[in-house]
Amino acid sequence: MAFSFPDRTPVPPRLMAHPARLVPAIFLLAILLGTALLMLPLASADGTGTGFLTALFTATSAVCVTGLIVVDTATHWSGFGRVVILLLFQLGGFGIMSGATLLGLLVARRLRLGTRLVAQAETRGLALGDISAVLRLVLATTLAVEAVVALALAWRLRAALGLGWADAAWHGLFHAVSAFNNAGFSTFSDSLVRFSQDPLVLGPVAAAVVIGGIGCPVLFDLRRDLRNPARWTLHTKLTLLGTAILLPAGFVAVLGYEWTNPATLGALPPADRLSNAAFHSVMLRSAGFNALDVGQMRDETLAVSYALMLIGGGSAGTAGGIKVTTFILLGLVVWAVARGEPDTAAFGRRVPHEVQRQALSVVLLAVGLAGLATLALLSLTDLPLRDVIFEAVSATATVGMSTGVTPDLPPAAQAVIVVLMFIGRVGSITVATALALRGRQSPYRYPEERPIVG
Repeated sequence: MAFSFPDRTPVPPRLMAHPARLVPAIFLLAILLGTALLMLPLASADGTGTGFLTALFTATSAVCVTGLIVVDTATHWSGFGRVVILLLFQLGGFGIMSGATLLGLLVARRLRLGTRLVAQAETRGLALGDISAVLRLVLATTLAVEAVVALALAWRLRAALGLGWADAAWHGLFHAVSAFNNAGFSTFSDSLVRFSQDPLVLGPVAAAVVIGGIGCPVLFDLRRDLRNPARWTLHTKLTLLGTAILLPAGFVAVLGYEWTNPATLGALPPADRLSNAAFHSVMLRSAGFNALDVGQMRDETLAVSYALMLIGGGSAGTAGGIKVTTFILLGLVVWAVARGEPDTAAFGRRVPHEVQRQALSVVLLAVGLAGLATLALLSLTDLPLRDVIFEAVSATATVGMSTGVTPDLPPAAQAVIVVLMFIGRVGSITVATALALRGRQSPYRYPEERPIVG
């Protein structure tokens, strides 16, 4: 069943002219509301209230499902405060999945009618359609995955930590919601380090991260035609291909560089080294949890982490980064150029030149933003370059992983991170949407001249 978006649906002219403004406005409103709630004395464990910058940083990190923190979630916030944080990253994750999907449909709606019909006939994918059906799909997937993972974690935490059912259920629910939304918040001060040798905790968390980060259009395709990959859309095929390449690549890199590091994998039995390398590779998609001390990792591992964090997960999912499809698409462009092919194609489909230009723009903007942020943080702190780059990329890609320097950042640097998290969360969606909606045919073309490249 394909979604159908009636052409005569009334849409406010200003929203249609600039639809990319809607998502940032909603996220900003949620951040401000969350900041106000977290500043209340009721939200802090000691009842004295929390300063504006700390509350703003935490609310932004939660709504933008990042996971970077300047105060310990387990000890600084009261039960009310942690519930607020949970609701914020739940709303943020649901909003980014539904908002990104609907904006993607809106982009397709602005195409010419003939182009839309051809695309729908060829792909048979998530077509423009009933908005309520899209929202129901996102909501049903979110609640189903979170419920299953919460039950699995509650059962395991009760056995592993000797908790009562109420406490085990709370910790299980918090981590299930945080994992599915790729938020990275934890009710334990050491994140998941204490469970580094417990695959019954790491496994469900990793599964929720992958499902949440893969994206709504892919989930729709898999639900409809799980046994018939030929019917999947090109987007789904590229996302799954990229995931199948990047997750093992991250696993091999972490395993190889950290195998003998006594501060990370080297201290674990061989079987746990394998499971922790796999878990860390998944977390680099955009999840932010850590079962190993990231600050003790070797420079080579951090260098690989920069790249994997910047790529992120799937489009219209809870993961951040430039997105897997963008990365794979640019790889296909390079491959086509190397072979001298006039078109970029994959799985029997040709990728339009305007989509290639949009992908290149998204990547350059993300790299430029991370580079400027790195310079800003270097000028505001005395931290080593490796920690600064890691922090900047983690915030830009809304990963939430840190080498442990976030709480020590001065106020000005914390403000930089807040801006990075906000732009990193809503920027890739709104920029891609704006670029797509600005596509137009020029009535004239300049004479052609080839500059020297390379």
